[in-house]
This record gives sequence, C-alpha cells and structure tokens, in this order.
Amino acid sequence: MTPVVAAKKFSKFDPKTFLSTIDGGRKIAPFPKKQTIFVQGDSSDAVFYIQKGKVKLTVVSKSGKEATIGILNEGDFFGEGCLTGQPLRLCSATAVTDCSVMRIDKKAMMEVLHREHAFSDVFVAYLLTRNIRYEEDLVDQLFNSSEKKTGPDIVIAGSFRQGR
Repeated sequence: MTPVVAAKKFSKFDPKTFLSTIDGGRKIAPFPKKQTIFVQGDSSDAVFYIQKGKVKLTVVSKSGKEATIGILNEGDFFGEGCLTGQPLRLCSATAVTDCSVMRIDKKAMMEVLHREHAFSDVFVAYLLTRNIRYEEDLVDQLFNSSEKKTGPDIVIAGSFRQGR
C-alpha cells in the first residue's frame, strides 16, 4: 500500500473523537504556555495526546546542554516510550502555547491498541511517520550544519539544535 493510499485509509478514522470515548484511564488537562508537562527522568507511565496547542520535547545532556528534539502540534502523541517498557522519561515536554493535553494511562492505551485495530493502525502510522521525520532532521543536521574552513579536509561540526 502506498503512503497516499494508507493516509486516505487512516484519514477516515478520527483519533480525537475515538480517544474521547475511552472509559477510564484518561484525563484531559490544560497546560498554560511554558508549563512543564513532564521532566526527563520522571516515571514513564502514560501516553499523551495534544488536543490543542503545541508542545516542545527537549533533552539535557549530563554536561547540562539542552537540545530540542521536536515541536509537536494538535493531533500529535508523545510519551509513547512507556508502551515499550521504558521506565523513565528520556526527554522533557513543555507547553509552547496554551495547551489541552489528554493523558492516557499505559494500561488503558495498551488495552485500546489491542482492542481497536483502526486506532492501532493510525497510531503505528503516526509513530513511523514521526520517526522518519526525526531521522531526516538528524541526517540534515549531521550533513548540512557543518561549516567548512579553508582546506578540503578540515570540518568543524555544527551543534545539534542547542538552545532552541
């Protein structure tokens, strides 16, 4: 199935409407601009769905350098590492704008993924698409942010989105 055909197939399923029908295990919370949703190192026990607004994902190295790894929009999921047994958050999530975010407990998310195949298809397609986008961004950073000095073999590597 081509990506266009797959996208048309999945576009008939509305995850926002579907998620609002889950019995238990979910909570909708407002997050004002700049408020932290979770912090790197927190317990990883839920998946989040952005109903309204934008969320920034960042990581901080052991030396204290911060890098933005993604800006997510309405309709995006984040925090899905808990579904693979990841015990702690590998990044922090912060509201970029005023947000409305649905928190779905790991257990409830696993149940719905197993029970609702249309939702599972949309969720997996979303994760794969986002992964491809992250890979493209990483490759772009690795190969296009280097500055060449005089001389053909001397290259100074650029930073990976630090301070954004």
